[in-house]
Amino acid sequence: MPRFAANLSMLYGEHDFLDRFAAAAKDGFQGVEYLFPYAFEKDALVERLQTSGLTQVLHNMPPGDWDAGERGMACLPDRIGEFQDGVGKAIDYATALGCTQLHAMAGLRPEGVDPDKLDETYVENLRFAAAKTKEAGIKLLIEAINTIDMPGFYLSTSAQALSTIETVGSDNLYFQYDIYHMQIMEGDLVRTIEANLDKIPHLQLADTPGRHEPGTGEINYPFVFDALDRMGYKGWIGCEYKPKAGTSEGLGWLRPYLATTAAAE
Repeated sequence: MPRFAANLSMLYGEHDFLDRFAAAAKDGFQGVEYLFPYAFEKDALVERLQTSGLTQVLHNMPPGDWDAGERGMACLPDRIGEFQDGVGKAIDYATALGCTQLHAMAGLRPEGVDPDKLDETYVENLRFAAAKTKEAGIKLLIEAINTIDMPGFYLSTSAQALSTIETVGSDNLYFQYDIYHMQIMEGDLVRTIEANLDKIPHLQLADTPGRHEPGTGEINYPFVFDALDRMGYKGWIGCEYKPKAGTSEGLGWLRPYLATTAAAE
């Protein structure tokens, strides 16, 4: 059975951020992920992880000015130096947190910039980041995001992500497959995951429409989870959804899987 990680940027919003670790552990999660750690001192995050007995599964590299609407810098020709500095900062945090996966957000397509220049910048930035993360023993991930929730996002389909990985040519670049985003953009979830399983070390989930917990929308998650077991998927699944009510109250879909995982250990 896949391992499930609580995305603390989306779940447990009824708690202050640093209190979300204990809340996730109390509900049976063994791993956590979130968007960004940089607003907190590394030692404070390490203490919460250790006290709660949780594994830090994933976080993102610095995205630029998130509050101003920026969503990554990897494709932006005028932000190469800032992106490279962000790689170093992300590795520093990930090393302290024991996190072995980092996601580099591609960014929004800027107006008036040659698409070929964006492509060139993206590939070269990923080559740089893949080499630096490999030296640190960390996997570099890219994620395709749907263009309804995030209009103008540079990377939006499985085909584009997989083509980018091939073009970059690094053995340390992988596809972070978000089931929610890819259901919106293309569907064909299980077949795509199975065909590219060696390139997908991390999954994320939410149901659609609404981006709520599994069982609230159109995706047949029991079928997907059974298929992942059949494939032999060994990675984590990040629960990156907006609870319809309180987080703990909405975990009925997950508790049978947590119980199965605990029994197997």
